[in-house]
Formats: sequence, structure tokens, C-alpha cells
Amino acid sequence: MLEYSVVQPQPSTSPFDGGRLWYSRPAERWFEALPIGNGRLGGMVFSGDRVERIRLSESTAWSGAPVETDVSPTALENLPTIRQLLLEGQYAAAQALAGEHLLGRPTAFGTNVQLPELLVEFAVDGATTTYERSLDLTDAIVRTRFERGGIVFEREVFASHADSVIVVRLTNSAPVNFTISFSEGTAVAADDTLQLTCQAHESLHSNGSTGALVDIRARVTTDGSVVASDNQLVVGNATSATVLVAVGTDWLGADPADRPSRLVQKTADYETLKQAHLDDYTPLIGRVALDLGRTEEAVRGLPTDERRELLAKGGEDPELLALYFQYGRYLTIAGSRADSPLPLALQGLWNDGLASGGPWTNDFHLDINTQQNYWAAEITGLGESQLPLFDWIERLRSSGQRTARELYGVPGWVSHTVSNAWGYSAPGWGLGWGMHVTSGIWISLQLWEHFEYNRDLSFLETRAYPVLRDAAEFFLAYLTEDPATGLLLSGPSDSPENWYLTPDGEQCSLSMGATCDTVLIEALFRICSEASVLLDTDETFRSHLEAARKKLPPFQIGKHGQLQEWLTDFDEAVPSHRHTSHLIALYPERQISPREHPLLAAACETTINRRQSADGWEQTEWVEANLMAYYARLLNGDQALAHYRALISDASEANLLSYSVAGIAGVTENIYATDGNTGATGALAELFLQSTPDEIELLPALPTAWPTGEVRGLRARGGFTVDLAWREGRLTKARITPLTPNQSTRVRYGDDLVELLITAPVELTPAPTP
Repeated sequence: MLEYSVVQPQPSTSPFDGGRLWYSRPAERWFEALPIGNGRLGGMVFSGDRVERIRLSESTAWSGAPVETDVSPTALENLPTIRQLLLEGQYAAAQALAGEHLLGRPTAFGTNVQLPELLVEFAVDGATTTYERSLDLTDAIVRTRFERGGIVFEREVFASHADSVIVVRLTNSAPVNFTISFSEGTAVAADDTLQLTCQAHESLHSNGSTGALVDIRARVTTDGSVVASDNQLVVGNATSATVLVAVGTDWLGADPADRPSRLVQKTADYETLKQAHLDDYTPLIGRVALDLGRTEEAVRGLPTDERRELLAKGGEDPELLALYFQYGRYLTIAGSRADSPLPLALQGLWNDGLASGGPWTNDFHLDINTQQNYWAAEITGLGESQLPLFDWIERLRSSGQRTARELYGVPGWVSHTVSNAWGYSAPGWGLGWGMHVTSGIWISLQLWEHFEYNRDLSFLETRAYPVLRDAAEFFLAYLTEDPATGLLLSGPSDSPENWYLTPDGEQCSLSMGATCDTVLIEALFRICSEASVLLDTDETFRSHLEAARKKLPPFQIGKHGQLQEWLTDFDEAVPSHRHTSHLIALYPERQISPREHPLLAAACETTINRRQSADGWEQTEWVEANLMAYYARLLNGDQALAHYRALISDASEANLLSYSVAGIAGVTENIYATDGNTGATGALAELFLQSTPDEIELLPALPTAWPTGEVRGLRARGGFTVDLAWREGRLTKARITPLTPNQSTRVRYGDDLVELLITAPVELTPAPTP
């Protein structure tokens, strides 16, 4: 039984420590460099001992352009025939016709492109000793210190959101000479400033002639001399210098030169710039603290890359696991701020040149990846980071209204599998992945989640409900009644990105009534009904939604004991496939849970087991984070932890950035993807705290490997902040603080339940065991 008492609010007396990544040698590869970002401008800091390299990126530096001819002109007239063929079981014929008529026809889709490196090259000879570089998550500063030629060199590099620049501070114990330049293009040097202009043009994902105009500036102030020489700045006889870097583009018609020319002219001294950065950043990272126990001294003193290697060999390192959790929060803050012009892309704010220069694009993948980018946002206290996503969804909605009319002939809005900076909403250009018709629902669930955590009716009325209602209007008109059963079916659509075997043994992807679609449509109709009640509006529309919900297909358990992915009990064409989109009924939805639906939950687990045991199981970064979330909802913390360790060991690099594994999804080398980092942070939080608008569950899936620990600052739906402590695997104390007074909720710990009206912080403790 849970006992509770009202307590006075008390600030934490423990100093916040977000953890630190550190290394004993300079970075040589992108996957060894350390990321910084201010929500728009990013950098990968190499911390070289002879040449400092900072690979730049900027969220609006996109190739391509908005285009209104992406929808196939023959799609609408062929849509009824394709549907009828699917209903009749002529799957291969429907697939062939869809490939000819339904797929998107982009001409300037584009990608976020990689920008040049800022180079600072020193003219000092000698061997390097006592080298160390680090990224401190507590203050978001990359520090470098080493000695060479009898001179001690120290650097601090950070991306300031407060001042919209990258700040590079260079100090040394004796005067030195160095140059500042860019790694590509022809820069123009004048006085103390370097300017580089370039075009975000490429022909792999666009037409080679459209893309952003980019303006990059670097300005140096120093106690030495500065000479502008050709395409570089030459600094002489300096013991200290500060370099400010800013980037502008012509995004949405802006003057690309205006932003950087203003920003690099800041006159504040370094300490003022640093303090403004700390005042802006530290309150965000400090909202949540996690303690999973102390790592052995012999291990905790090692560089981060060595600790990761020891973990991969089976070692225990609870502090590294806690660091990875905070790293996901750090990347969310660094990549997506409330005023960011675009949300986190496939590679977040950064760009390794491989996604943009390979078979994928560094874009917005809407069949789980962009969603995973924001899994950590609400539950770990970073809800405002979702605001640029919401702004972008409005752009997607506008484009999707045109696609709904032209492709499907119905009102509302729709999107498909991939999108770009301008909200591309047509189908993708390939069978098997391009026809994910419910992607707009999936990404729009982030709006509803933001409302559930904050209960802001104004946000619901002005931001969330219009988007969701418009999507519901589309699906009410889009669904097709199955003449054989009377059920309302989606389609033709993919179950991302999977294929099935027809009764004739052919491989097909398109179907009617895929489980993933049904889960998302059920969620959309339920949410819109609930929102209309809360807002006291659209009673007639609500009745249509409720009637349609009753005619959606039910979940089914297939011949292998698995949750069926398709309406018909097909076998998978690729049994080891990484996508399990039908299991979104577990997470992020709660349409299946082990307490309320034990048979269906067991079928979900069977699905996971069958996939993992199949030859060639496609284990990659986002999949590990996804399985963590599934197992959290299945209340199996030990399995979730196993996948967390595998993510860090097998799908994260020396700098702890997660990657999509070579050999999967058509790529030949490991490619950075943010979703593993951020997705794992959100999923890990679910081991400690799960919530619905009516119930908060404490320690629902605590792994046995973490018998003692503490977490502070997690958020629960309904508008609560929760602190937890446990010992010997059992809860010792929970503190629940309402964002607003007089909040009602039910609190669960195991089988114990207590109903509370919370007017002030409440402390709960389990009653002593008899």
C-alpha cells in the first residue's frame, strides 16, 4: 500500500552533474568528433593539436525547392481500380498498377547538405603531451587541453543559442601564430572577418540547380595582430583569441548575409558570451537527473571510447548508461530549440555527408525516425523543443491538403513516408516504402502528447485540434468499406517498410487495412473525439468519428501466435525485417497493454521474438530504441536494458552518436542517425515512469541490474513532475509535484493504487512490508 503526505516544495541540494565525454587523443574521424549546436547552427569539434577542425552544419542549408507537381497526374483515376484489385486478392496486379500510377514524382526533393569546416591551424612545432578533450553535458562546452613545444594550449568551444553563434576561445601560455580559414570554397578576408558564400546544390537528391544560398562568417578578436590575407586570416603573436562563427541562408526569402553579418559583430567579451550561454542552457539540461549507481574507479577513470568498448565486452558501467541517457537530452537541446526554423532531421542538426551523399537523404523520415527524434522531449522535461516540429507540421498540412485533393480526391490532409524542408507530402518514389499513408497521423500524435503533458486548452484549440481534425476529415472520406465484412479499411498503403508473401508466393507491400494504419486511425478518431468534448465543439463531426471507430478492424492473432501485421494472415517476405510498425499499438499508443490485453501483449512479444530469431535480423540503432520502448510497455525492464546495452555497444560510435548499421537499408557504411540517441532516452525514461491522463505508474519496468538509484524531474501526463528513489529494487520514495494546483490522478506502484487530488507536492512511500 502507498502512503502519502503533503510536503513543502524544496529545491534539490545536490549539484547537477550531467556527465562528461572525454578522450585522450584528437578526433580523426567524424564519429570521434564532439557535437555542439544551438538549435540552428551545429558543429562537430575535432580538437586537433595542430589544426582545430569544426565541421559546420545549419538546419536550413537545403538543396532542392518547393514543387507543386510531385503527385502523379494519373493517380486519382487509377485509385479505385487498385483498391478493387486488392479487395479481390489480386495483390500483384494491384502492386504493379500502383507502381505505375501512385508513386511520387519529385524533381527537387533535396536534402540538408554538409557545410565546410572551420580550420584553425597553428605554427608550433614539437611533440604533443598531456592531451585531453571533453564535452561536458552540464554546460555544453567542448574543452581541449594539451602541451606542445613547451606551450600549454587550452580551448573552449560552444554553440550559443543566446547569441546565435559558435564561440571558439583559444588561449595559450606563450604567444603563437595561427591562421583561420574554411576547408572548401574561396573565402574573402577583410580586416578581422572571413566570409564564404556557397550554394546548397547537389544532383543526387535534387536537380543540381536549386538550393539555399549560404553565407558563412568567422570573425576573430585577439590580443595579437590580425592580417587579412587572400582567403584566410593570419593571427600573430597571440596568447588569446575568440572566434565567432555565424551562418545565414536565404530560407523563406531571407537575406543570407543579414544574419551572419550582424551576429559576428557582437562586442561582448568572452566571459559575457559564456555566461549568456550558461544562463540559457543549464536550466534545460538540469531539469532531469539520473543516478543508476557508481561505476568502479578503474573503469570510470578511462576515456569514454574505452569505456564503451568495455561495455561491449560485457562490462558493467552504470554511469556510462546514465551518461548516454543525458546525451540524448543534450542532443535534443542542441538540435531543437523553441525558435528553431526546422525540427530535427534524420541526422538531427548535424551532417556526416553520408546520408546527404548516399541512397538516403538527410530529411524527415515519417515512418518512425522523426517521431523518435522527439521521444525524449515531453517525459524528460524538454517539451518546448517540439515547437519547431509543430511549426513544420503546419507546413506539411498545407502541402498535404493539395495531395489529398489531387491524389485521393477528398478533403483534409495527408502525407506519406518522407518529407523535406518545405513539407513534401506526396508518396515516396519507391514501392515497399513510399505509400505509408498514415504518416501524418503518426507525426501529429506529438501535438497530442504535448497537450497531454501540459493540459493547455489554448494550445489544443489553436495548434493541435485544427491539425488533427483536418487529418480526421481526410480519413473519414478516404476509408473504404469492405463489401465482404462491412469494415472500414485504409489503403492502398504499406505497412512500413515491410513486404508480405501472397498465397501465390509473390512478394507485395500494398494492402488494405494494414494494422499500423488501423492503430493510427483509431488513435486519430479517439483523440479528435476527446478534444471536441474538451473544447465543446463539433458534436456532429464527433458522432461521425465514433461511428467510424466501431467499423475499424480489430486486432488479430496470426497462425504463429504473432500480432497480425496485415488484415490477412500473410507471412513476411523478409522475416528478419527491422520494421514492426503494427506494434505501435504498444508504444507510443496504449491500445495493447499486458494488464488489459494479456493475449494481445503476448502476441506482440511473439512478433518481436520471431523477428529477432530470424536469420539476418536487421539490428540497427532506431530498432534497439524501439525495442526498448516496446519492452518498457510490456513491463520487461531486463529485456529493455539488454537492448539499451546493445544500442551503445553495437550501434553507437566512439563519440556515442548512434548510427544506422552498414548493410541495412541499402547503405554500405555506418551512417549517423539521431533517432537512436533520442529514442533511447525517451524509452529509458519509461522504465522508471509511465503515465496516462488518468494514472501515473512508478517504476513499472525497473531492471534488476539497477537495484539502487534515483531519478529527478521526469514529467507525467496530466501536468506533473515526478522524482523517484529506490533501493534493493523497491521504491523508497516518490515526490509528485503538480504544474497547477488541484490536479487529480491515480498513482500505481505494482498492484498498489491510490487516488489523489494534488494541490501541492506530495510524497509517497510504500508501507512497510509486514
